[in-house]
Amino acid sequence: MATALAQRSFLATRRGKLTLVLLAAVAFLDFVDASIVNVALPSIRRDLHMSVQSLQWIPSAYLLTYGGFMLLGGRAADLLGRRRVLVSGTVVFGVSSLTAALSGISGVLIGARLAQGVGAAMMLPAALSILTTTFVEGADRNKALGAWGGMAGLGSAVGVLLGGVLTQGPGWRWVFYVNPPICLLVLGATLWLISSERRRAQLANFDLLGAVLATGGMLLLVYGLVRAPAVGWGSTRTFIEFAGAIVLLVAFVINEQRSPNPLLPLSIFRVKGLAAADVTQLIGVAGFIAMFFFLTLYMQDVLGYSPIRTGLAYLPVTAGVGMSAGVTSKLLSRIGTRPILVAGSLIAAGGVYWLAFVPVHGSYLTDVLPDMVMMSIGLGAEFVAATAAANAGVPFDKAGLAAALLNASQQLGGALGLAIFSAIATSRTTHLLATHTPVPDALASGFHRALLAASLFLVAAAAIATRTTNTRGETDLPLGAVQRDLMGT
Repeated sequence: MATALAQRSFLATRRGKLTLVLLAAVAFLDFVDASIVNVALPSIRRDLHMSVQSLQWIPSAYLLTYGGFMLLGGRAADLLGRRRVLVSGTVVFGVSSLTAALSGISGVLIGARLAQGVGAAMMLPAALSILTTTFVEGADRNKALGAWGGMAGLGSAVGVLLGGVLTQGPGWRWVFYVNPPICLLVLGATLWLISSERRRAQLANFDLLGAVLATGGMLLLVYGLVRAPAVGWGSTRTFIEFAGAIVLLVAFVINEQRSPNPLLPLSIFRVKGLAAADVTQLIGVAGFIAMFFFLTLYMQDVLGYSPIRTGLAYLPVTAGVGMSAGVTSKLLSRIGTRPILVAGSLIAAGGVYWLAFVPVHGSYLTDVLPDMVMMSIGLGAEFVAATAAANAGVPFDKAGLAAALLNASQQLGGALGLAIFSAIATSRTTHLLATHTPVPDALASGFHRALLAASLFLVAAAAIATRTTNTRGETDLPLGAVQRDLMGT
């Protein structure tokens, strides 16, 4: 009986397929909202009369709380119940999205984006941990992780596309209006498809001090990264923010060593290759997010593309990521995660490297498209393999924590990449403008420097990936966990 349960393919059932669609939809929704507002920013600025300084907080506010609360959301899913946390996060996400769509002043919009990030930080680790504890056989799990990684990779590209179409069509508010109906569908499907769990911990035993220290440290770190390009990397304010973040995070580690019920059991880092997979994702996402950011600016500010034309320019990227993710999920069982992770990072690095040389008066078909397609193939492979590697061998009761660590790495990587590469681009552009270089040439040169640095980050990600465990899709969760999820108990 136990052997039959272990070999049973949940993904082959109708319920299994619908569960995978639901979880992939959660990943897509959360990742899309990190990039969908970028193309809409000029329209938002005009309508709400916002300054450039306050405008940056529309994307940054989401990133701030998304990364800051990720660890807390993941551990809460493990201890309080994954379905419970997913439902709660979806409600927060949907209500805050509606608030953002209806906002008439900038403060309300920024506050709604902060709340959106909190909701996403609850949804994403809960959904990924449900996936990794439900699809446990090698083939099933690889297909499920392939779908998840593909959705995560597609999110950034499709976000730009949808942002352009909605902004130039019905208006920027629809960037947020599209979320509540999807959240209602996610809520209904979650309550129908995902079995309820017993709470594994009492709130009285919850590591409150650890939660405060971890969340405070992460919030301060991401905030410092977001603000550093504007206030200066060498400023006293930046130094204080980074120093404060380090103090809080060091205090958090000390607390976790002494706490009887730690928020982050440090034993999870004994899982071979987990830390390397998370760091690979952090460094890789820094390069990917920067590429989307600067390529979008290049197409709008240098080539003069409209928002909708910019969005449509990313269609080949969505196709490339989707195809690459599908192929990668099939290759995981044959050659393992490490070769794919290294190769994907290097292929993406090559695409971003060639994008660093796009001319001022470039052609989309000859100068941009081939490099974008090359990058998208690497992006799809990297996201799928990193997700599989970062969740391999993780105990059942720490699946939410592993998911949170991976996704926190992604958010920190995005903040780190934008902070570093924006400083590189701005420095170069400002210098050239001071020498009376034409604005398009100065902008393009700054983008070139930033993209070149981003490609080097992806090469570094490939190097770190050699330290990950090369899993080949074997079942790596205890049989008891398999039986609990298959039987819905």
